Amino acid sequence: MVTAEVLARGRESVRRLAWADAFAQLSAADEAEPLEPVDLERLATAAYLVGREDDATRLRERLHREHARRGEPRGAARAAAWLALTFWLRGDLARSSGWLARARTLLDGVDDAAVDCVERGYLLVPEALDSLARGDAETAYATFARAGVIGERFAEADLQAFSLLGRGQALIASLRVAEGLTLLDEVMVAVTTGEVSPMAAGLVYCAVIEACRDTFDARRAREWTAALSQWCDAQPGLVSYRGQCLVHRSEVLQLRGAWSEALAEARVAVRRLSDPPGQPALSLAAHQEADLLRLRGQYARAEGLYREAARWGTVPQPGWSLLQLSQGRTAAALRSIDVALDETTDALARCRLLPAAAEIRLAADDVAGARSAVDELRSTVADVGSALLDAAAGRVHALVLLAEGDARAALSAARASWRVWRELGAPYEAARAREVAATACRALGDDDAAALEIDAVRAVFQDLGAAPDVRRVGPPGIRPPTGGGAALTTREAEVLRLVASGRTNRAIAAELWLSERTVAHHVSSILAKLGVRSRAAATSYAYEHDLA
Repeated sequence: MVTAEVLARGRESVRRLAWADAFAQLSAADEAEPLEPVDLERLATAAYLVGREDDATRLRERLHREHARRGEPRGAARAAAWLALTFWLRGDLARSSGWLARARTLLDGVDDAAVDCVERGYLLVPEALDSLARGDAETAYATFARAGVIGERFAEADLQAFSLLGRGQALIASLRVAEGLTLLDEVMVAVTTGEVSPMAAGLVYCAVIEACRDTFDARRAREWTAALSQWCDAQPGLVSYRGQCLVHRSEVLQLRGAWSEALAEARVAVRRLSDPPGQPALSLAAHQEADLLRLRGQYARAEGLYREAARWGTVPQPGWSLLQLSQGRTAAALRSIDVALDETTDALARCRLLPAAAEIRLAADDVAGARSAVDELRSTVADVGSALLDAAAGRVHALVLLAEGDARAALSAARASWRVWRELGAPYEAARAREVAATACRALGDDDAAALEIDAVRAVFQDLGAAPDVRRVGPPGIRPPTGGGAALTTREAEVLRLVASGRTNRAIAAELWLSERTVAHHVSSILAKLGVRSRAAATSYAYEHDLA
């Protein structure tokens, strides 16, 4: 009687989606008396959803053996198919392949009348994912479509959801982004209305949000992340997906300019994903926290987290290269971003690297290389049609135009980028585009307009806590010299302030994201305008006129 009551409570906890209670109660019932397959599957699901993935794997392996012992090849094959999918998602491809082979062998032994069964549809999912990972989007789409036909025939909601998701991912990989996102919206209808199982729903949520992130669709990423948060909050004890949910929430908060909240979410994600160990999303969380620390100028802590992210599985790019650039290690940044680009063939994945590559190459005085990166980026933007990606491309295009000497075109590109970022509600990126517009105004001789832009930009950077950016634009109220020389530009005043602090040209270049050659040009111009012959004399002038 006691076992029956505990088992009943465990089933009720599953119905209420109270996964921690379900795991404890079903485990207790299983210790008293081995569970039947249907309850064993419930226990395996509960174990997975409370983050006990090793326990979940052992329980599903046991479920497979129990079905096989009872002479139930379809049940055994279904358990094997889920194991194959789980191992594939964890990156354990050899074990995934082994379980796929086991499932096929089981189904091949079934009589001909039952060959067309739902389990064969589930076996197509890891096969399609493998095609997608190898870059064969066409084969992946066709395989997912076959799985969908089987799912419809047997009214299997999970399989239909995986089919829609996979076809959407395949279309996106083929740069048919609008069509792919439409399919992802459709699968989310099934998820948000509760038509699919919790395990499948979590997988779909994370995959869809990841696709929105990869296609630079900020609106969809924000909406589906909010939906995922609500889904997680409605399930007491849920651990799986909560870590990924926090990472995605952090990314959305970062884009909106809520950096303190974003950093807090990233830190909680790192903590949650560290226990139990081995969770794949841990590297993503560490990478996200590192990005935020880098933007705030906490370079030592950021570097440590980037290294941890690399150890846990994520190549921390472009953040790692941008950190090297911020530290004044331009040559190292150039090498690392080039290696990352060489290793990345997917067009959308390259778009995440190309803006950083353009900036790093400009810092290294490689204007032609920066132009090449921008041209590739803009070409992909035309195919993808993402407002966010268009804005990112517009800003670095403006930087390249400035380096090429076309300040008027640069001003137009920077202002267009700023308008899109502002509409997207992304204050930091909008401010960075506006800073480029200020530089273009200075180059066109409109120092008053440049000063107005910089004042607005500085206020945004200060509000966000973007310390390196605040230092780069300099303090407010820098006045031009009152002596006989021509007025210094805002950039020259910034360089003079750093010269007066004792910095070398190399250190100034690192702080202002300029090349040493450009800094040397500014220093020569400053000396000429002030009518002095040495850095020491320029320093004295700066202190005498409150420019230091």
